[in-house]
Amino acid sequence: MNLLFPTAYAQESGGTSMTSNLILFGGMFLLMYLIIFRPQSKRAKAQKELESSITKGDEVMTAGGMLGKVTKVNDDYVAILVADNVELKIQKSSIVAALPKGTIAQI
Repeated sequence: MNLLFPTAYAQESGGTSMTSNLILFGGMFLLMYLIIFRPQSKRAKAQKELESSITKGDEVMTAGGMLGKVTKVNDDYVAILVADNVELKIQKSSIVAALPKGTIAQI
């Protein structure tokens, strides 16, 4: 009968040590930091710098794709001129890019 159903003998477990588990979890957290948290904080820092650097006369693009020239700057809001006599008041956080001077005139 041993030919068809071999006998299973008890063996000592070769369990992993606590330090190797800690190294594995530490490596996972490091990887998450490098892939997720660090790039997100860089993007947030760049957005804050963009918001603080906006001044009157800058040409900007909003998250909705509108282009305009900044006419008034407030703490949280910016007024942009998008066409003749059309001025919109938007939040600074909705500005995604500051364009080089003369970009709107070329379009």
